[in-house]
Amino acid sequence: MSCFSSGVVSAAIIALGVLGAVAGGGTARAADAAAGKQVFQSQCAICHSDKKGQNKIGPSLFGVVGRHTGSEPGYDYSVANKNANLVWTPDVLDKYLDNPQKIVPGTKMPYAGLKNATKRANIIAFLETLK
Repeated sequence: MSCFSSGVVSAAIIALGVLGAVAGGGTARAADAAAGKQVFQSQCAICHSDKKGQNKIGPSLFGVVGRHTGSEPGYDYSVANKNANLVWTPDVLDKYLDNPQKIVPGTKMPYAGLKNATKRANIIAFLETLK
């Protein structure tokens, strides 16, 4: 009997999809938090800290996954970000990191966006470790 006829492959595919949906908020994605930390350090750390309560030009991203927009204590957000009424889920972060101005028009974040989906997934995996 082959794996295909026994349903093992189908079960594995379903399990991966479920795990991806749980971890990624509805989309399956493989990600590498260590690689994401490197991308964070090279592209994000100039403006954002990964330390709790340490705001810089941008707000601290410690605990950002699951947080509401405009809610990091001690950071002076744009009106657009305060009023965006979003929760930073992995899916929302993915869209935001691709094109911040499209997701929160009027945000003061000048970043043009990270077009590489793998790097975005890796950064989000890293951000999910910051708890």
